[in-house]
Amino acid sequence: MTYKYSFENLEVWQLSRAYAKRVYEITKAHFPASEMYGLSSQIQRAAVSISSNITEGVSRKTPKEELRFIEVAYASLMETYNQWYIALDINYIDEKTFKDIQQQVDKLANKLNSFARAIERRMEGSAPRQGEVEFPDERRNDSPINQLTD
Repeated sequence: MTYKYSFENLEVWQLSRAYAKRVYEITKAHFPASEMYGLSSQIQRAAVSISSNITEGVSRKTPKEELRFIEVAYASLMETYNQWYIALDINYIDEKTFKDIQQQVDKLANKLNSFARAIERRMEGSAPRQGEVEFPDERRNDSPINQLTD
């Protein structure tokens, strides 16, 4: 039997992989070769960063560390969203492609937000693990990750 790491079971991680794959498909099919080291590369790296940060966050020892990486994953998703707008503005993608990707971004943003809220609930309901130092809560209530809903 093949071992499965905990992050591999997460729907949010699976969605982020599918999103990265879609980013590569669209950029390879629609972006000009002159963008290989420009917008194509930028959006691809940001898309890969989403699943990478989910993985790294889940691998951390404390919920506080885990939450920070989920926030970074969300920020990377928003970075790609901005880049899709730019791609639309300069006619690398059409409105239909943008709407399709927008739906995928919305779904992934909601899943990341739900995951972050679950971690926050775990932080509020549990004492530090043995040997850990308890730090004051530094979460910002006005963070964009806290403004989305399922």
